[in-house]
Amino acid sequence: MNLLFAKVFDPFPEVVAKMFGMPGNLAAGWVIHFVIGSLIMGPLFAVIYARLPTNTPETKGILFAVAAWVAMMLIITMMGDPRTFSGSAGFGTFGWMLITHMVFGGVMGNVFARLQAREKRAAGFIHGAPAH
Repeated sequence: MNLLFAKVFDPFPEVVAKMFGMPGNLAAGWVIHFVIGSLIMGPLFAVIYARLPTNTPETKGILFAVAAWVAMMLIITMMGDPRTFSGSAGFGTFGWMLITHMVFGGVMGNVFARLQAREKRAAGFIHGAPAH
């Protein structure tokens, strides 16, 4: 997607690479984004899943993703290049990132709930008592 919209706004991996002192290194930006998103935020979602104040897995994922987006926006505006959201991109960049995070959050919540249900079904009984 970033290649499609590169003329409209800075590709997100480029923004991440700039923040970590590696401007122009898109591969480093993708790796950092993967590590933060998958290896840090994924387990964090699993830990706080039950405490999220919504009823469906999808809305829990969306709520978590929007909170992550808000945190990301605060970090980017404080640490990133101030020109990232200026020029022709403007607020369209904010909207695009919010929408993609919401879609990802909904999918993440759904997949997490399905994996959790599958694990519960497979657990069976331990010493005559349900495992969960």
